[in-house]
Amino acid sequence: MAQQTDRNTSVLRSIDWITIFLYLALLVFGWISVCGASYTYGDTDIFSLDTRSGMQIVWIGTSICLGFVILMLDDRFYDTFSYIIYAALLLLLFITIFNPHQIKGSRSWLVLGPIRLQPAEFAKFATALALAKFMSTYGYSIHKLKDAVITFAIILVPMLFIVLQRETGSALVYVSFLLMFYREGMPGSVLFTGVAAVIYFVVGIRYEDVMLLSTPTSVGKFVVLLLIQVFTSGMIYVYCRNRKAAWLSVIYCVGATIFALLFSLFVIPFDIVWVQLFIGVAFICWILWQGLGTRLKKYYFIALFSIGSTLFFYSADYVLNHVMEPHQRVRINVLLGLDEDLAGAGYNVHQSEIAIGSGGLEGKGFLNGTQTKLKFVPEQDTDFIFCTVGEEEGFLGSAGVLLLFLALILRLIHLAERQPFHFGRIYGYSVVSIFLFHVFINVGMVLGLTPVIGIPLPFFSYGGSSLWGFTFLLFIFLRIDASRKLVRN
Repeated sequence: MAQQTDRNTSVLRSIDWITIFLYLALLVFGWISVCGASYTYGDTDIFSLDTRSGMQIVWIGTSICLGFVILMLDDRFYDTFSYIIYAALLLLLFITIFNPHQIKGSRSWLVLGPIRLQPAEFAKFATALALAKFMSTYGYSIHKLKDAVITFAIILVPMLFIVLQRETGSALVYVSFLLMFYREGMPGSVLFTGVAAVIYFVVGIRYEDVMLLSTPTSVGKFVVLLLIQVFTSGMIYVYCRNRKAAWLSVIYCVGATIFALLFSLFVIPFDIVWVQLFIGVAFICWILWQGLGTRLKKYYFIALFSIGSTLFFYSADYVLNHVMEPHQRVRINVLLGLDEDLAGAGYNVHQSEIAIGSGGLEGKGFLNGTQTKLKFVPEQDTDFIFCTVGEEEGFLGSAGVLLLFLALILRLIHLAERQPFHFGRIYGYSVVSIFLFHVFINVGMVLGLTPVIGIPLPFFSYGGSSLWGFTFLLFIFLRIDASRKLVRN
């Protein structure tokens, strides 16, 4: 039974109207951008259902109706039926794998007559609900092996199904849940390991074929192996509180590497990497010895970090050249500056950068963009919608849109922190993580700062599945937050 502390409080009065306002503002600016990106010279009616701008109005209207329906449901519905919703979406994802209809090489769409739905967009909120349900159970701890395995399985299963649909970009969105895990007590070392892996990959691949001074040593391998040793020493400093050992390990590793470099430069040229690998093996043995002597398990985890970092680095090149699809490999090479390919894989980003740059400070005005009107930018009303904002609204308009997204994310963090129960807070931070990932990757992709992985910009990219999916994600949280003052008996 539920009792309200304020009986006059209704859902519509307790809902966070600031978030609703931000949602509506983003919908309006999103429609303006879709209209600008899809408009063709000579069009007389931008509201016609035969145009993409007209259809986007339909998606916006249905999204608002869906949001209202979500708010009218009892908040306990989402807690009670979390696993059922998750299982239903998993079934849809599995069925979609065998979908005979391919759209741009992807099997991620279910085609039901004139209606096309992308289950991957709805699986995000279903996965967030399942995670919130499981992680809020009594006795749960992310530090328990059994709980951690089940938690990651909840994420990995939909990821696997989406990858099998040839939608790698949508699958990568699920990595964003790591931010929620960090808020819920995941060790910072896990997040640090992820950041370190990105550094290893970027530096190692980007400078693999660059030689260090006049030695036959790859700059990429040299820098990464040195970073592994420095990062490992830093972990000894932070987690084992052994400052003396940490500083001595840095001095020995860096000193031995510099000595090998000088020997290679002035005596006998050789590949310094072999010396670094020997130093790394000796360093790991010393860490394991410290673990045996002090009986601190943290030393073993640090040794595992060092070993894993080295194995990851040497496997990254193999994955890039033998596991990834050719178009994915080319996109990464273009991003890292290894290839230019302005007529191929780099074409989208190059044209997008031209469109954004041509907008200047104030932009060219609504429906006056030349790059977008002449269709130079592929997917300019979906994945590359932000370039339309940059061209027509300029720097000021782009900054305004980003400030709106920032305000939404900060507001959602505030709402998540004020939740009285774990379920609401976990789901709230899942919503924050997904929105943050989408905005960061999509805008970075358009600006050439992140790989082109094809994910939509929330409330801006054209399409019903995307808009409905984000509406479900947001309004379920608003409904949960609206009941925060209820006292459950």
